[in-house]
Amino acid sequence: MTTEIKRLIRVRVAKGASFKRDGYGKKRQLSDSWRKPRGQHNKQREQKKAKGALPKPGYGSPIAVRGMHPSGFFEVLVATATELEGLDPKTQAVRISGTVGDRKRVDLQAAAITAGLKVLNAKTVKSVVKSEKAEPAVKGSATSKKETKKPATQKATDAPVKKGAKKATDAAPEAKKAPVKDAKKAVKPKAEKASEEKAVKTPEKAAKKPAGEKQNAASKPKATKKTGSGVKKNE
Repeated sequence: MTTEIKRLIRVRVAKGASFKRDGYGKKRQLSDSWRKPRGQHNKQREQKKAKGALPKPGYGSPIAVRGMHPSGFFEVLVATATELEGLDPKTQAVRISGTVGDRKRVDLQAAAITAGLKVLNAKTVKSVVKSEKAEPAVKGSATSKKETKKPATQKATDAPVKKGAKKATDAAPEAKKAPVKDAKKAVKPKAEKASEEKAVKTPEKAAKKPAGEKQNAASKPKATKKTGSGVKKNE
């Protein structure tokens, strides 16, 4: 890009104006895309102050850079590899169409770069990057990890299968539980003695109470009722 083209691009930027339709900030459904005002009493059409500028010849950009991309190239929309033929890499740049898929986009970008053309909307495709990273991992590291993990799992499974190991595991809990049972047996007689002492004390108290009642009853003579004839009724 020559110095003259750079200067003209700067002039275009300085003269540039953003024309917005009337009422775009008043209603949500109106976008800021330009629409010419045609109303009889429209303030923007009458060029009232602060109502927005209208497109006029004075806002036009220099003819040499009119329609040029800020990078200094005239962009060309491309969808297939055959459309790359006949393009000048010094003055033209390529923009790949949005309808092109990732699979064809990779080939189209590679063909444009080999032809020396600049791609304005070049991007890296994620599917291609993933496949490249996955291939070396599958060849080297994944197989080695699986091989190392297999013997570890076999050892863990073989150990409990052996008969001697089962006996050792069965005997171990018995040895651990044995002292616990003996400790419980040693503790039980103390509790039993305490309960027996309580049982011995309680009957004595219960026996004393009725004995006293019987003695009192024996000391007091029973009253006998006499009839008019002088014979005891109880006899």
